[in-house]
Amino acid sequence: MKACVLYSGGKDSSLMGIILSRLGFDVELVTANFGVYDSFIPASKSAKSINLKHKVLDLDISILDKAVTMIMEDGFPNEGIKYLHNEVIEAVAEEYDLVADGTRRDDKTPKLNRNQIQSLEARKNVQYVNLDSFGHKTVKYLMNELFELKHEKSNKDTSSDYEVEIRLLIDKKGGNSSEIFPEHYQTNVIGLK
Repeated sequence: MKACVLYSGGKDSSLMGIILSRLGFDVELVTANFGVYDSFIPASKSAKSINLKHKVLDLDISILDKAVTMIMEDGFPNEGIKYLHNEVIEAVAEEYDLVADGTRRDDKTPKLNRNQIQSLEARKNVQYVNLDSFGHKTVKYLMNELFELKHEKSNKDTSSDYEVEIRLLIDKKGGNSSEIFPEHYQTNVIGLK
């Protein structure tokens, strides 16, 4: 069965990829890109380091533009990121039997709720899975058992999540992404143990 894991190169989406591949799914790690910046490069390196296939999903910049407009109007990223995530999931659901992401119990955004999951599965005839029963402590334990990790300041050259292209487009439109997104650190997977 062909499975897609929405992939940032981080620990959660890497864990989902490894779980599904070890269960026998034909896994492709998929990173969305909207043409503003080649933000998929760090994810591609992480995918290679764990021996899983990686694919870049090229999507229309109008999707990103709508998300950025929402974020700039709100002054807060959550609704725009939710919108973007839903659009990406809708796109991959056209091509795969199973759609997965690395969202877990403690995550707030982006995350599908139960009604959205049931609707997606019924409309697109796909299966959807995430790490919803996994909490922070469990994920941290599993990561330390499975992966070589690199913890670093998040920026456009170290991250492949939606935030990279969102930030760049906000700044290009005359906004200040630093006012919306605080400085933070992330963990990238750099290999298997």
